[in-house]
Amino acid sequence: MKYAIVIPDGCADEPLDALGGLTPLQAAKLPNMDRAARLGVVGLSNNVPPALTPASDVATLSLFGYDPLKVYTGRAPLETAAMGIALGPNDWAIRCNLVYVQDGCMWDFTAGHISSEDGAPLIHAIQQELGGKEVAGGTLEFHAGVQYRNVLVWRGHSDSAPFAGMKTQPPHDIPEKPVADYLPQGAARDILVSLMEASKPILANHPVNLRRIAEGKRPATQIWLWGQGKSPTVQPFAEIYGKRGAIISAVDLVRGVGVLLGWKRIDVPGATGYLDTDYAAKGRYGVAALADYDLVCVHVESPDEASHEGRADEKVKALERIDEHIVGPLLEALPKYGDWRILIEPDHRTTLRTRAHAYGAVPFAAAGTGIAPAGQMSYDEVTATQGPHSFDPGWQLMRWFLTS
Repeated sequence: MKYAIVIPDGCADEPLDALGGLTPLQAAKLPNMDRAARLGVVGLSNNVPPALTPASDVATLSLFGYDPLKVYTGRAPLETAAMGIALGPNDWAIRCNLVYVQDGCMWDFTAGHISSEDGAPLIHAIQQELGGKEVAGGTLEFHAGVQYRNVLVWRGHSDSAPFAGMKTQPPHDIPEKPVADYLPQGAARDILVSLMEASKPILANHPVNLRRIAEGKRPATQIWLWGQGKSPTVQPFAEIYGKRGAIISAVDLVRGVGVLLGWKRIDVPGATGYLDTDYAAKGRYGVAALADYDLVCVHVESPDEASHEGRADEKVKALERIDEHIVGPLLEALPKYGDWRILIEPDHRTTLRTRAHAYGAVPFAAAGTGIAPAGQMSYDEVTATQGPHSFDPGWQLMRWFLTS
């Protein structure tokens, strides 16, 4: 049997006045997702335990069938896996965003959606000035990632754990808020805050930032450190579920989760992790991967990005493009292999009202061989509440999807 998973990141939302009292899923024209709903079932899955932060790291592990309470160690280690950076038993990875902070407020957690071509020289400059320094019994390494998403690795010389128990704040969850209220808390607070402060003069007069300002773009004013953790131990997906998987995503975090599970990472030209991503290319690569893998997962970040920017119209457009260019082609291709199933599900909720991630169950649609239609006509939050299946904890959904 062939399986496909489509993740419209953060698409679950609330009714909005701007959309006539509808959620983005209800307002968007989604003939293919609705077809999947009619062919199968629509239900709910709660991917984020109350003890953990609602974010893609925790929620994606759940969606892929892993209990995050047992395997989650932090966001950054998942991203280092996608970047090919090995972590030793004493090492810690820390997410290192390039951000735009002005007048003490987090105005843009993406530094104007800085490109990888602009972001890499800035991180290299920080590595040149701060990298290699000895801090708290370890050595600092700054690694450039995708766009504003980068990683700091602390190479520990012993089994000391200065970052254990730290509480850090994702910058995307504090839009236009004073950063002083959300600085790291815990034993290593001063270390992280001092590095964030030290990055400011390095970036202030960097030629890349000066050019961006001249072009009317937002500069990267500093780094923001968060999401720390040590390398997790994860049993391969094929050993647990007996399926060979492939992951398609422009986001290092999601790719990293797939890599840790033993899935093949497939990179798609034109996939940006933003609203301008090449949806059609993702769909083509997803369809092509079905020939070689039991399970193909296509993750699309754009609905989440639209929510963080508070742009309801763009969230609707993103969902419609996912439906047309990814869900549609997969629904057409899957039956050609005989038995098949498709799962459409966001990892977590991201509400346009708050522009931040939120706790709560998300809707899923599952259809294909052996899944009896439940008489539901559309894929959205309201329909999901009336469905025959609800998974809490959400990590139990994967076994049902693969074996029921």
